[in-house]
Amino acid sequence: MNRLAASVALITALLAAGPAAANDTVASMKAGGLVFERTDGITMLSEDLFLSLDEVRVTYRFLNHTDEGIETIVAFPMPDIEPDWMGSIRGPVPDPMRALPFITRIDGYSVDTQVEQKAMLNGVDVTRRLQRLGLPLNPYWDALEGPVADLSDAQIDELVADGLLDSNIHADGVRTSIGLWTLKTTHYWTQYFAPGEEVRIQHTYVPVAGGTTTTNVGGPGEQRPELDAEYCVGEPIRRAVARKQAEGFQMRDSWLDYTLVTGANWSGPIGDFRLVVDKGLADNVVSFCGEGVRRISPTQFEVRYANYTPTRDLNVLIVQSDRYID
Repeated sequence: MNRLAASVALITALLAAGPAAANDTVASMKAGGLVFERTDGITMLSEDLFLSLDEVRVTYRFLNHTDEGIETIVAFPMPDIEPDWMGSIRGPVPDPMRALPFITRIDGYSVDTQVEQKAMLNGVDVTRRLQRLGLPLNPYWDALEGPVADLSDAQIDELVADGLLDSNIHADGVRTSIGLWTLKTTHYWTQYFAPGEEVRIQHTYVPVAGGTTTTNVGGPGEQRPELDAEYCVGEPIRRAVARKQAEGFQMRDSWLDYTLVTGANWSGPIGDFRLVVDKGLADNVVSFCGEGVRRISPTQFEVRYANYTPTRDLNVLIVQSDRYID
């Protein structure tokens, strides 16, 4: 695995848990929601993926290599909204659907996707319970403040006891509440794949970018095994971060996650896989795991694989640099 170092100026402080998005996959609608399944009739000819803190773009080319048409549900899971009192998308998120615009085009034409949202706690679907109480599925505290205020003390105590809610009344009499579930959002649509014909599917969306107020790279509390395993952080990365700090920059971590393994749900490997990671601006340190990584611009790095079967998901660490102001 290559270890890459580069640099970026601070865009904003990202205070969040990790994000995730996923490759297109075939799904069927069954009791309990979308179930992702494998198909042997459709091949992913290519995937062209662009990742940055501000935008994710991905273009697929699919081919139905059978003699018959195939109609199936195609699903694209969005980043989870995690239970975190600081929020998970660069600030308040009163409506995840508005905060995460999602654009789909099929062969160049825009299409409307349907959306499934679930609130999950320890693997249990608690969506209906929250809806019966009039609570939003978004666990972010700004979204919960008003609806929780409408509940009785007994209802709140029951939610707290069941591990769904962290709710406290402060000395000034103001109650703050944090949802402890995870909101999972999946876009899906019914797609027809004509026999022997290619279908081009494009998605564009704003990613969930997780992060911290200070970097975990090179400090006394650094979890080296985790950073090395997840982001391939090594000594070149640590030295790059240290250099930026010596130059007067305050370093902050940001990370992007992208689920690649669902790409293996199609028939055979991905014929041509291309990944471009854009680190943003010039004063950044970026690290991710990949083989044959090459710089194609001052801010972009490219990976290309032929006949690629993903065996792990993609995690990108961007250490942003904010120069101190005297």
